[in-house]
Amino acid sequence: MIAETPTAADATGGRRALDPAGGKPVHGVPLPEPSCLGSYGHSNFTTEGQQAVADRETGRSCGHECPGHPPRPPWARTDAGTGTGEPTPARPATFGEVCAVGEFRVLWLADVLSLLGDQLARVALAVLVFGRTGSALLTGLVYALSFLPALVGGPLLAGLADRLPRRRLMVSCDLARGLVVAVMAAPGAPLWLLCALLVGAVLLTAPFTAARAALLPDVLPDDRYVLASAINNITDQGAQVLGFAVGGGLAAVLGSSMTLGIDAATFVASALLLQLGLAHRPAPSDPKEGTGRPSALRSALAGSRLIGGDARLRALLGYAWLCGFSVVPEGLAAPYAAAEGAGAGTVGLLMAAQPTGAVLGAVLLARFVAPARRLRLMGPLAVLSCAPLLGCALRPGIPITLALLAVSGLGTAFQLAANAAFVQAVPAAVRGQVFGLAQAGIITVQGAAILLAGAVASRLAPALVVAGAGGLGTAAAARLIWSLSRAERAAAGRWVAGR
Repeated sequence: MIAETPTAADATGGRRALDPAGGKPVHGVPLPEPSCLGSYGHSNFTTEGQQAVADRETGRSCGHECPGHPPRPPWARTDAGTGTGEPTPARPATFGEVCAVGEFRVLWLADVLSLLGDQLARVALAVLVFGRTGSALLTGLVYALSFLPALVGGPLLAGLADRLPRRRLMVSCDLARGLVVAVMAAPGAPLWLLCALLVGAVLLTAPFTAARAALLPDVLPDDRYVLASAINNITDQGAQVLGFAVGGGLAAVLGSSMTLGIDAATFVASALLLQLGLAHRPAPSDPKEGTGRPSALRSALAGSRLIGGDARLRALLGYAWLCGFSVVPEGLAAPYAAAEGAGAGTVGLLMAAQPTGAVLGAVLLARFVAPARRLRLMGPLAVLSCAPLLGCALRPGIPITLALLAVSGLGTAFQLAANAAFVQAVPAAVRGQVFGLAQAGIITVQGAAILLAGAVASRLAPALVVAGAGGLGTAAAARLIWSLSRAERAAAGRWVAGR
């Protein structure tokens, strides 16, 4: 057995590492012996060609470091980028295996509380501002403030998740947001103060989200991470709908100030859960960077250089940003329904069709598709997320449009595979910063796409605009399939040449 160094998985009940000096299991727990017969399959490779290169060069068929086998190439290691050393099993993880991890349950429940609180605050503020001013413009501007600061906070503040212990950062952000929202709940607070406090609260969301995203692969270092991502995606969709519905009712019954007070309480509850339910982990450190802590700007620039210098990371990030095309039907739901002579009820159906397909696709891909096959399906599913929108050009009517949108949502499950591959490719010490940059990009492309689509839809039929977004997205997905394949072939070639 080839010795492996201790990893972050050791703190979470994961596979124990061997002592490099003596080859004995750390903490007295033996390391399972990978099978040369491929008990974990070829799940560590994103293309069959990459697997073939590794098999041909190392003389094995399992993709793991078995007795007598030479080390794997860096891009073929299960621990590349994640720092966990966990193998990816040939079979998918189960919901029971994910929910059995106590720290995941804590992260999930804290996330639910924060999401519900965010939605409550958005509704309460919209009601409060419109009630005071009667201005739809000011109400819209305040609502936009609940999103826009993330464009700055993501790149500049996400790096805190790599420079500070992640549990402590998350708890601090929750407590600070709870305090800020509590001040907002004070009756009679001037509008300018509400706006300033709202910006501060949203800015604190960026490091919290980055820390949580960077911590999850340490809590669930193997294929359970993919299923956990699916659970989180489903929860996010549900929390948004529930938060808006409950928020409107609470604001009507209790008033905006009391609703904001409830929001503040959810942040405090989340902080307590995280403090009591998560194990302490030291701040990530990158030995190449020394012991100093770079500034927020330097950290953001370093993360940008990491992505810009890695063709595979650029392609995977491109996959994440394909959501800018698939989000267009949601942004044009109201004018689309009006153009078809339908009412407000149809707007809700149009907006719900893609999320419904997305939930189904996430469950099917994460639970019933083997890890290696997920990666091979990533490209075709990305095409599927956009190609059905082309059918809207025929103006097929609302029922068929709903079916097309549901199939498009089904295809968005590719994001699970892309996210898992992205996690593997990013060094653990800079995971928070890179995730923050990716999230800021997602918000940017979605907002820009909806704004552009709205402008074009003022001159063209909404159905044609949706179809145009589908065509552009399909072409972009096809290009990304080629780019990622080319990047992996180049990486395989460099590794072979260096041996």
